[in-house]
Amino acid sequence: MRPTGPLHLGNYHGALANWIQMQDAYDCFYFIADWHALTSDYENPRMLETHVRGMILDWLSVGLSPEKSTLFIQSRIREHAELFLVLSMITPVPWLERNPTYKDQIVQIQNRDLSTFGFLGYPVLQAADIIMYKAYGVPVGIDQVPHVEITREIARRFNFLYGDFFPEPQVLLTETPKILGIDRRKMSKSYDNAIFLSDPPETIAAKVAQMITDPQRARRSDPGNPEECNVFSFHRIYTDPNTVFQIDAECRTAKIGCVECKKIMAKHLSEALAPIREKRAYYEKQPGEVNEIIENGCARARKEAEKTMEAVRERVCIETKRP
Repeated sequence: MRPTGPLHLGNYHGALANWIQMQDAYDCFYFIADWHALTSDYENPRMLETHVRGMILDWLSVGLSPEKSTLFIQSRIREHAELFLVLSMITPVPWLERNPTYKDQIVQIQNRDLSTFGFLGYPVLQAADIIMYKAYGVPVGIDQVPHVEITREIARRFNFLYGDFFPEPQVLLTETPKILGIDRRKMSKSYDNAIFLSDPPETIAAKVAQMITDPQRARRSDPGNPEECNVFSFHRIYTDPNTVFQIDAECRTAKIGCVECKKIMAKHLSEALAPIREKRAYYEKQPGEVNEIIENGCARARKEAEKTMEAVRERVCIETKRP
């Protein structure tokens, strides 16, 4: 996960909730991709260290466990850069140029110069991140399947050139609830429409009050359609079923107004996030414990990465003995 700012509900439902469940079924490696953050934010890295620290706090607060999973920071495992270099030697440029995310962001992001080797080649670094740990599965949404396919192609090409070594990682498709921002667009920090996991109750209430509801319901007396209301989609996740059923019926008959509906949802959302805020507050007061978690995770990752790179160097006939 790239450290570009505090994590929001979209990040939680889109990835973290599944990561937490996977801890009990898989040997998981989760890392903060600070090198990847530089591929698009290389001109303004001043907040990178702060965002890295904030991300590990968010991860711990939602329930990622350093006892169950390996949590680490990408740039502290230098072997990732070395494997990226080796893989860049064998990856055809057309594979990268056809990457749909690359083509889309070159068009969509006009305020940054993305005509760099690092941005074009980020799928190669991504492939190094994945196959470094002999990963057999990568949890992604359907829109990210092409990213994993590039990794599979690069692993396949390495194996063809140097002998079978890396498994071709499979996609672990994960279902994610539809979580939109307060303006009905995709929830994103760049859109300034996100509800963050660390937001206090008063901030949540203020943001929910701004949420766009059923656009056809212009007046309090107009019947509404919950299926068209972004607030109701949050009710489905954070409000108890009996209340959801009641709100659905009362919205359709104009017995409840949008203001009241938002207040109910904000209360339930704030209550649901309370344990996350409390756990985050604990770790904020325990910097030594957080540092130890990071160091232990990096040490476990480094041990695996060193073994992988020793074998890679041997296969590409690079001197393996170090002074």
